[in-house]
Amino acid sequence: MPRKAGYPQVEQELEQQRDATPGFEPKGSFGFIRYLEHGFPNALVRWHYHDEYELHLIVGTSGKVFVGDYIGQFAPGHLVLTGPRVPHNWVSLDTPPEGVALRDMVIQFSHAPLASMAAAIPELKGIFPLLQRALHGVEFFGVSAQSLRRFRRIRDSNGLPRFIEFLTLLGELAQTSDYQLLSTVPMQSSDDDVALARISSAINFIVHNYSSQFSLKQLAEQVDMPERTFSRFFRHATGNSFTDFVNRLRINKACQLLMETQRYVSNICYEAGFNNVANFNRRFLELKGMTPKEFRQQALGRFGE
Repeated sequence: MPRKAGYPQVEQELEQQRDATPGFEPKGSFGFIRYLEHGFPNALVRWHYHDEYELHLIVGTSGKVFVGDYIGQFAPGHLVLTGPRVPHNWVSLDTPPEGVALRDMVIQFSHAPLASMAAAIPELKGIFPLLQRALHGVEFFGVSAQSLRRFRRIRDSNGLPRFIEFLTLLGELAQTSDYQLLSTVPMQSSDDDVALARISSAINFIVHNYSSQFSLKQLAEQVDMPERTFSRFFRHATGNSFTDFVNRLRINKACQLLMETQRYVSNICYEAGFNNVANFNRRFLELKGMTPKEFRQQALGRFGE
């Protein structure tokens, strides 16, 4: 992995990218609600956080999603709400060489205006349990189609019509009972831009090389940090130790293979990046509370063959 240069200029370059990217509303052109959309690859795709809530809808490609200490999979229709300063990233793994023009539809909004309005309009208080859950990151199920229509109406409107569509969308999500909290702890990052660029670089390397064998020391060298410093830094930024993060990613891949293929468990073990079956079975049991065979049987019972 090549070393990154120019970290101090990252945020400035990203801000220029935001204002130059079609679909990303530049500062001064929107009110309380900011809409953006972009494809992949894109400079906006990175491990990062911001002070706004973010409602994120994936409309193309599939891959790995990271929210706080959570690692999972995404595909078109994946809808997530993250809270202020909750670190997150989506990394596509199935894109064609030329990339895709549209992958993400995103709505960003701040907390303070809603809190001020709720003080005078009691009906708005109904959305605050949803906003509290967003500190963990929330994934919603079964509402992607109707949410996509709301996203498009928000994109194509402004002023009061946009605000009405936005409140309606939040109200619908607040009433949704089919959801899961993502991060086990309500993480709120305080890293600076240089640190975020380094952690993004490290995570991207792990995502694309999880099936290979590499060490903490090697990865620390890639981002120009002493091994001990990088170890503490990685845990602080992701909520996982380096070893736990890699194991979670590998187990996540193993789960996908167990559900989508009929390969032997021993073959899946090595394809996911583990170097012996005993360690694979032990880690799988720790993270999933069942053996790989039991997981496959449960998945077949739930989803069919």
